[in-house]
Amino acid sequence: MTRLVVWRHGNTDWNASGRVQGQTDISLNDLGQEQAQAAARLLAGLRPDAIVASDLRRAADTAAALAALTSLPVRTDVRLRERYFGRWQGLQLTEAAERYPDEYARWRAGDPDPGAGIETLDDLGKRLGSALQEAADTVPGGTVVVATHGGAARQGIGQLLGWEPAVLRTVDSLRNCHWTELWHDDVRGWRLRAHNVGPS
Repeated sequence: MTRLVVWRHGNTDWNASGRVQGQTDISLNDLGQEQAQAAARLLAGLRPDAIVASDLRRAADTAAALAALTSLPVRTDVRLRERYFGRWQGLQLTEAAERYPDEYARWRAGDPDPGAGIETLDDLGKRLGSALQEAADTVPGGTVVVATHGGAARQGIGQLLGWEPAVLRTVDSLRNCHWTELWHDDVRGWRLRAHNVGPS
């Protein structure tokens, strides 16, 4: 059995202010660093065999907290980046709603391709699904921890589990520095073991 832990990065100032990060490279704030260290202590208890992270600082620095406890190297993968939010990146959500009301309404309704240069959910799911599968394939029968982003994590997990978009929309977003745990075996394939686990 292979265990895949999909871990969202810690808090950033843009998270705190409701600003759209997308693929903008924002660092963890002090709270995010504390969250990463607290979560890393729990994840180290899973005895991971490998750590993989998005190359964006907020995810790579989150992964570094676990690497410091396990002495494992962190491999970065650009495919693990957050959804590209096009013309919304850097805007507060309220600003996006004012400037792009039609696209915002479509996005809120779950349209997989809302416009405004935003990456489609299909493309995001395929990108993340392939990166997560490849990460898991590096440690067959072991445990791999993947540090990524909230929206990216949900779509990648859905891709592995084969969930339809309507089902995936019912899954709550990962909180900062929380994770989803998936298990895989050759008989049953991928299955969900736990979701939104993390320090209290």
